[in-house]
Amino acid sequence: MRPKTLALLESCTIGLIAGLAAVLMKWGAAWVGTQRIAIATRSPVPALALAAVGVVGCWLAGWLVQRFSPDAGGSGIPQVKAKLAFGPILLDWRAVWVKLLATTLTLGSGLTLGRQGPTVHVGASIAAQLSRWIPTSPAYRRQTIAAGAAAGLAAGFNAPIAGVLFAVEELLHDVSGLTLGPALLAAFVGAVVAQSLGGDILPVSLNLSRVATEFTARDIPAYLLLGLLAGWLGANFNRGVIASLGLYRRLQWGLPERMALAGGITGLGMAMLPPAFWNYSWLREDLVLGGTAWQGAAIAFGAHFLLTLVAFGSGAPGGLFGPSLILGAALGSVVGALVGAHSIATYALAGMGAFFAAVSRVPITAIAIVFEMAADFNLVLPLTIGSTVAYLVADRLDSGSLYDRLLALKGLESEPIPDVDLLADLTAKDVMNHPVETLRASQTLETARQRFADSHHRGFPVVDDRGNLVGILTQSDITDLDAQDLAATDRVTAAMTPQPIAVQIDDRLSDIRFLLSRYKLGRLPVLEGQRLVGIVTRSDLLRVESKRLGGEINPQQPRRPAYAIYKTRGPNTGRSRILVPIANPAAALGLLRLALAIARDRQAEVECLHVMLVPVGQSPAETSIDPALVAPMRKLFERATRAGRQWRIPIHSQICLARDPAEAILEVIQRRRIDLVIMGWQGAIARPGLPVFGDSIARLLNDAPCEIMLVKWGEDLFKRPRIRHQEAVQAMLSLDRWLVPISGGPNVERALNLLPPLLGLTRSAAVTLCQVVPKVATSEEPDFSESAAQPWTTDLLDQATARLTKTSPTSVTALALCADQVAETILHLAESLDSQVIVLGASRESLLKQVIHGNLPATIAQQFQGTILVVRGPLAGND
Repeated sequence: MRPKTLALLESCTIGLIAGLAAVLMKWGAAWVGTQRIAIATRSPVPALALAAVGVVGCWLAGWLVQRFSPDAGGSGIPQVKAKLAFGPILLDWRAVWVKLLATTLTLGSGLTLGRQGPTVHVGASIAAQLSRWIPTSPAYRRQTIAAGAAAGLAAGFNAPIAGVLFAVEELLHDVSGLTLGPALLAAFVGAVVAQSLGGDILPVSLNLSRVATEFTARDIPAYLLLGLLAGWLGANFNRGVIASLGLYRRLQWGLPERMALAGGITGLGMAMLPPAFWNYSWLREDLVLGGTAWQGAAIAFGAHFLLTLVAFGSGAPGGLFGPSLILGAALGSVVGALVGAHSIATYALAGMGAFFAAVSRVPITAIAIVFEMAADFNLVLPLTIGSTVAYLVADRLDSGSLYDRLLALKGLESEPIPDVDLLADLTAKDVMNHPVETLRASQTLETARQRFADSHHRGFPVVDDRGNLVGILTQSDITDLDAQDLAATDRVTAAMTPQPIAVQIDDRLSDIRFLLSRYKLGRLPVLEGQRLVGIVTRSDLLRVESKRLGGEINPQQPRRPAYAIYKTRGPNTGRSRILVPIANPAAALGLLRLALAIARDRQAEVECLHVMLVPVGQSPAETSIDPALVAPMRKLFERATRAGRQWRIPIHSQICLARDPAEAILEVIQRRRIDLVIMGWQGAIARPGLPVFGDSIARLLNDAPCEIMLVKWGEDLFKRPRIRHQEAVQAMLSLDRWLVPISGGPNVERALNLLPPLLGLTRSAAVTLCQVVPKVATSEEPDFSESAAQPWTTDLLDQATARLTKTSPTSVTALALCADQVAETILHLAESLDSQVIVLGASRESLLKQVIHGNLPATIAQQFQGTILVVRGPLAGND
């Protein structure tokens, strides 16, 4: 398909879906609102009924946002601006349906917010999702998201021109053909769909055929006054929004609780007003049509002003466009009545544009929205005068966009990164591969030759026993040992290149790129002092430049997922680091013993981490924690430090606050350069259709670059709330019978590498290695396989048996089985052998595939009563 045709089809699709979403949101909110009014009308105590509906509906909406899509809260326009600036905001189908449902519940439950901001968010999310399916350049992807936002606004207001102007004026600040083309088409289609399906029952359809508008030169001073009042009140409204957000933040509540509070206050507040004000969706039309006296308009303005601040400050999904128009209509009606105007409707409509311009700081869009809804040329001059004056006054009193200030509160920027050197502000630690496969200086050239044969690498760094870099050995160095007068039994130091060119961990990538080009190198070791901590290749630089162009990396908008409140540091003497995230203190000692055993074998350090969760909308750095909640974990870490001294293993520990445990762990992995993560897993499936390991563990399996070992303890281990050290020792000693399915692939190899130190924790372990293949030969591999299917052979089994027998003084038995059902066969074998531990090796790709086609670890975990270890090696590019 030609690019232009594809772009037209994409814009039409975005407009179509955005229009349907706007209509669904309108219908849903209207239905829920009708039920709310009916319940309040039939109730003997309407105030309690309105408050109860508000509390329940808003709490449920807040739970949906917090549980499924935290970025779906609020108006949605700040999120779109952040995404256009390449910020860390997720716009996808999940954001679409969460925003739809949550906004429907929020508006239907009575919160005085608008649905046009959410329709902008929904339209942009639809466009962002489509842009992932249709690969385009980063620049065009931004235009597509802006076109989706324009379609959302056009569908919400039935105003396609206003939608395009908003995209240009507020979102992109760009009037190029690349911007206008997709935005115009998407906005037009969205408005047509919304108008066709929604018809005249849309709340913004003002039915102005019954309204007479007029304007004369004598009215200019009155419209100037209206603009002045709208600008002053709009500036104070924006200040109130920021203050309301600050007050809710001090409560340190989660989003559902904050929204429930806002729903209760709104319900009680509305109960104090006449019943006609309970359903505010028709209030704007009544004000424009002159159906409300100026006293009623003044009451409507004051009540709506305060209740909107209460609602928006809670973080509820809902926008400010609708409330701005209602407030402007009320203000215009009051001013028109006080100056004795013949046409109150003209003042009400001019007030809508003026207050909208004062709040949103988009005067051109404000004029276009009201004009498109009214379709009356008599309004052009009143709208222009009121909106322009209001914008100038508001910007003078409180400069800057409200949406930019909302983003700033979250530590985000609304402007994209400038077009400069894409690597200038990144350092080696941002992109280096870690951990690194190395050769030890004490190893022989024969060992090095075997390593090259088993690996795709063409060079290995050489380190001493302390992990310090002493040289580089390439494949060409050992091609012809006889010509160099070297023997296979010589050490690698005899053939390596000593004192290689290397970089420090804080060196800039622009400098690293120069070194790679200047010396014609393919890779550079990364050091911290003299210790090797990573490696940077040419492909890494190309990858990061590609991600920067696509907006996936923006150091100007760093994520701060965690805030440490307790930290201890041991000696930095290990060759690598093992991270042990601790969520369940009862099983912590068991995980710690596993980590200590592996650390002793690898000469590694152990880092213990405990993450305490804070509400999604709350900053971890501003959260106060009762010291009594931290004390038990501190005692546990002190016990871990004492155990480390006995094992002669350095122990580090920290307790941090975070909104998302997975993000906190990933941040520690990157900052502390972790090589292996050992963490507990309950073995339960989180939710149907989602990752079987639960959201946090699935995120780590997908994104963590290092090796991961998941531990699901047997049902008879570590079940009491407090476990003593000796009990943990006895529990580990009792694990005598181990079953290891063999399927080939690097992760099974890593599982076998971990076995010797783990088996050393037992009394006299017996290991059974088994290989299961389908009875009928097919082109598909078994569920647990990580490589292409191989012919029926026991080579893998024989190699694994020989390897384990050589590295561990344990009894090893090998079994080769034919069966159709791999998981069931393993479970039957474990039952017949009375196995206590099953060890599985699985890659990220196979795990994700098995989510769809059935997951081997999850199937076994649900039915096996013993302990299960799942090992996933480093991600590709980190080996």
